[in-house]
Amino acid sequence: MRRMTPAISALPRLLLASLLVAAASPALALYKVVAPDGSITYTDRPPAAANTRVTNFGRDGGTAPEAEPVLPLELRQTATRYPVTLYTAADCTPCDAARQLLQQRGVPYLERTVSNNDDAAALERLSGGRSVPALTIGTQALRGLSPGDWAAYLDAAGYPRESRLPRQWTQPPATPLVRRAPAPRNAEAEAAASPTPSAVLPVDPAPNALRF
Repeated sequence: MRRMTPAISALPRLLLASLLVAAASPALALYKVVAPDGSITYTDRPPAAANTRVTNFGRDGGTAPEAEPVLPLELRQTATRYPVTLYTAADCTPCDAARQLLQQRGVPYLERTVSNNDDAAALERLSGGRSVPALTIGTQALRGLSPGDWAAYLDAAGYPRESRLPRQWTQPPATPLVRRAPAPRNAEAEAAASPTPSAVLPVDPAPNALRF
């Protein structure tokens, strides 16, 4: 009788080797992680680092869109407690300087544009004036660009003095301060439509006031 023991005993070793090779294969990974130095890692767990570029392959093997960059925890907490909104207008050199100040410091902010009387009236209600650039940090309103004052209030809110934004961070596009009502299709529709006031966009839910 021929003995089959050697062939049978080799099967577990072959199976184990196959599993190890499969586990190391990028094809079975759920995430492709590109570190700031360019190194690439394949993993089945979402990465914890915020300054990495992540591609999610999905369970079906297809490539999902890259994950949005996440703010570092401390910066995210500060931005939640004291959200920053910048108010600007077109052809405004001080507004350009204000954007540069916030971007160089790495402050995540929303930008609202002022382009008509409704916008100006809304800005006056929010900041106490109609001049731009203006800034709100929580409920604290600052009128006119004053780098020293802006820096002091950002310090008090807890924003870092050097940028800690992820490399892939993109600034949200500017939007009008007052939401524009859609234009009527024709004169008859305009006459039939009842006038509805424009709605002011909310600055941010329950922001905090800074105290000195």
